Amino acid sequence: MDPDDPLLRILACPLDKGPLTLLPQEEVLYNPRLRLSYAIVDGIPQLLPSSGNKVREDIHEKYLRTAAE
Repeated sequence: MDPDDPLLRILACPLDKGPLTLLPQEEVLYNPRLRLSYAIVDGIPQLLPSSGNKVREDIHEKYLRTAAE
């Protein structure tokens, strides 16, 4: 998924309906509020509520640093 893709502006977390952060090097969309990552498979975000993966504290910190760059 391309960081400039206009689709990113309308994608939302299926659980809290908030914005998601694209982490292209990890191929995930990330919700830092719930600490959930959603995989991007073949360019398609997997945004079913059950497809969110809980992120450990150390990975959460890494994702926050990556998103700030």
